[in-house]
Amino acid sequence: MNTKEQRLQAIGDIIGAETIRSQDDLLRSLAGKGFEVTQATLSRDIKQLKIIREYDADHLYVYTLPAPAPGVTDTSAGAASLKVEFSGSLAVIKTRPGYAMGIASDIDRSASREIVGTIAGDDTILVIPREGYSREQVAAALAQFIINK
Repeated sequence: MNTKEQRLQAIGDIIGAETIRSQDDLLRSLAGKGFEVTQATLSRDIKQLKIIREYDADHLYVYTLPAPAPGVTDTSAGAASLKVEFSGSLAVIKTRPGYAMGIASDIDRSASREIVGTIAGDDTILVIPREGYSREQVAAALAQFIINK
């Protein structure tokens, strides 16, 4: 029986070696390697691995593994974050394309005392702080996710 870690490694290997344009392509490749998974499980694995879809040279979508930000060795979602700015009490975080949703999810899980919630696009996150917390407190809560440049 294959473990989740083996499956995640296989997904990374497949995406690194093959042109994968859809989840169906990935499911077929995984089945060829002995991994029988549901589409729901594959979707969770894709989210966990922070796999993104980018255009290739043929201008078609292809699944790719995210590259770490320059000079960053941390492979957590926070490694992709680039900058935070405040407007009033709201914070806006700019990330590399494709990283915002994963980082926002990490913020929602990890900074719940200071943060009510986040709204994420492709490369931008709106952070909504709780009442009574200063910018400095919110910035300190976000520090583990942010690499200011």
